[in-house]
Amino acid sequence: MMQESTSPFAVLVVEDQALIRMGAATVIHDAGFEVYEAGDADEAISMLELHNNIRVLFTDVSMPGSMDGIKLAHFVRGRWPPIMVIVATGLPDFQCTDMPSDSIFFSKPYSPEHLTGGLRQVMSQLQPR
Repeated sequence: MMQESTSPFAVLVVEDQALIRMGAATVIHDAGFEVYEAGDADEAISMLELHNNIRVLFTDVSMPGSMDGIKLAHFVRGRWPPIMVIVATGLPDFQCTDMPSDSIFFSKPYSPEHLTGGLRQVMSQLQPR
């Protein structure tokens, strides 16, 4: 049984690979955060429009659809500036300079402890929007 969220802020996990997305969502939820899931950028934008408690975007870089994770990160930063951005990828040639300013980068595979530690660091900086 999953525990109730202890944070007033939610995390949106955007990942096209369902098993990776569900695994990250479980780690985030078990750490006490509310979590939403999206399989692509379009679904992510819809979730952001529906849930004003989302304060962290955790996105993969490589995704099918209208935009990849980097374009999504820039879009979210432009439309919802208070939302913190965490970008993850397993791409060996990824350049962190492509990310929006003040974003955090996770290399895949990442450990559950690395993920929750990064989220706690980001959440400690947030104010309600």
